[in-house]
Amino acid sequence: MTYKRSTGEKVFACFNVCFMILLCFATLYPFIYILFASLSNPAEIASYRGLLFLPQGFSLDAYKAVIENPMVMTGYRNTLLYVVGGTLINLFMTTLGAYALSRPHVYFKNHIMLVIVITMVFSGGLIPSFLLINNLGMLNTPWALLLPGAINSFNLIIMRTAFQSIPVSLEESARIDGANDWTIMTRIIIPLSMPVIAVMILWYAVGHWNSYFNALIYLRDRELFPLQLVLREILISNSTDNMMTGAATGDRMDIGITIKYATIIVSTLPILVLYPFLQKYFVHGVMIGALKE
Repeated sequence: MTYKRSTGEKVFACFNVCFMILLCFATLYPFIYILFASLSNPAEIASYRGLLFLPQGFSLDAYKAVIENPMVMTGYRNTLLYVVGGTLINLFMTTLGAYALSRPHVYFKNHIMLVIVITMVFSGGLIPSFLLINNLGMLNTPWALLLPGAINSFNLIIMRTAFQSIPVSLEESARIDGANDWTIMTRIIIPLSMPVIAVMILWYAVGHWNSYFNALIYLRDRELFPLQLVLREILISNSTDNMMTGAATGDRMDIGITIKYATIIVSTLPILVLYPFLQKYFVHGVMIGALKE
């Protein structure tokens, strides 16, 4: 039996398709503009006005200047350290907390969860956090970026709910065979929760990659700056003079514009490459962590 759509349904479907195309265009076009502008000739892109769908001329001078800038490479190194180290710490601590709070025999777990939920609404503020990190001796060290946010309350709740959805009978059978909590967590709970683990890796890694405010507050040594803080200096403080040593005085402003565009592409590209590999786990992992069977 074939279903014939009415005129109203066809119009509505056509409207939805057009709306989604426009939405995709509005979402992707800023990135496309920045990409083509970074590949354009500095003098031509500086005088160009209107929509940009192709590079104006072609030049890789901006990317060459970005790659040769030692602060960008240092920022890349530091950011990779913060992303890998921070994500490992986040994942380890969140998994431990979620497992403990998801077990039925843990005392006062509901009260502990209430305290955790309260932290999602209220916080001590920036000044107490700064004083705490300073008194702990973590100021101007990588630990100031890695340890204070070791557990995200929202992610902990998502992972805890996912662990609770695993049948308790699996844990009971493992305990009969002599397994302890560590064995149950590593050999039963975590392997059955890989979609949620993938989502946690994605969220924590993207959060560390995009983070710059904590580094701006707690770091003083430029050798410890992450890439996003270097990007902030280039975009906001216009610190591109040391990247244009071979340019004529009249061309410095034009080249500075393309350098900013190239820096944005260089700092965004790794996350864009990583995201498609984890996207397939995203919806499935969130749904598992949001609904308890």
